[in-house]
Amino acid sequence: MLRIALFGDIVGRSGRLALTERLPKLRRRLKLDFVLVNAENAAGGFGVTPSICEELFAAGADVLTTGNHAYDQRSDVDIFDAEMRLLRPANFPKENPGRGSALCPTQDGRHVLVINLQGQRGMPPIDDPCAAIDRELDGAALGREADAILVDFHAEATSEKYSLGHYLDGRATVVVGTHTHVPTADHQILPQGTAYMTDLGMCGDYDSVIGMEKSEPLRRFQTKMNMGRFNPATGEATISGLFVEADADGRATRAEPIRMGGRLDEITPATD
Repeated sequence: MLRIALFGDIVGRSGRLALTERLPKLRRRLKLDFVLVNAENAAGGFGVTPSICEELFAAGADVLTTGNHAYDQRSDVDIFDAEMRLLRPANFPKENPGRGSALCPTQDGRHVLVINLQGQRGMPPIDDPCAAIDRELDGAALGREADAILVDFHAEATSEKYSLGHYLDGRATVVVGTHTHVPTADHQILPQGTAYMTDLGMCGDYDSVIGMEKSEPLRRFQTKMNMGRFNPATGEATISGLFVEADADGRATRAEPIRMGGRLDEITPATD
């Protein structure tokens, strides 16, 4: 059995603290073999830095994914070439810094393939995610070259996320959505054994507008004027994610949400 946890977009310092404080104990209690964290909003709500990567790895993250804000910390984009465990979407232009997938070892010698993708609907123009995932999976069969395959689909449209989930059913262990910062209640195992959840939610303060302090988003909706900057909310954060168990063939056998701390009702998977 392989035990996996995947956590949605970290938003600012509040989200980082909530995750780094809880993850070590959660990793031990759930006997996690692998942890994926989306970190694209971890640096003040926009992008990620080398020091934040190290902080998250030290807390127990095995791989970090991103999305449309991947390169927002412009002085730190070299980290995408230097750090093999930090991914940007695979359907970014191939000349961009970094890589879209990583084959990561677990402590007991198994291997987890992680693939990061970005959606097309309601997002900046980008290449076809289906073509990109087919390239990434070429020669990487589930249960053979990889003991598990995890896909973080950073996308806006729920229909696009569901479509990719069904497209990859039986070819991936887990397909999860990120980007919209609100946890969905549709966690399930698809017919061919792929765990799916439309959006993991965020690791951030939910007394906010998707992680940002409320005044500027409200003002923009009311006035249609972009006059100030978004700042991450600083209240107590909720960590949001998904817990998955997979069998020796890489098929998901269990999928349960994780929510801890902050304003949302707590959900923690039961242990053996």
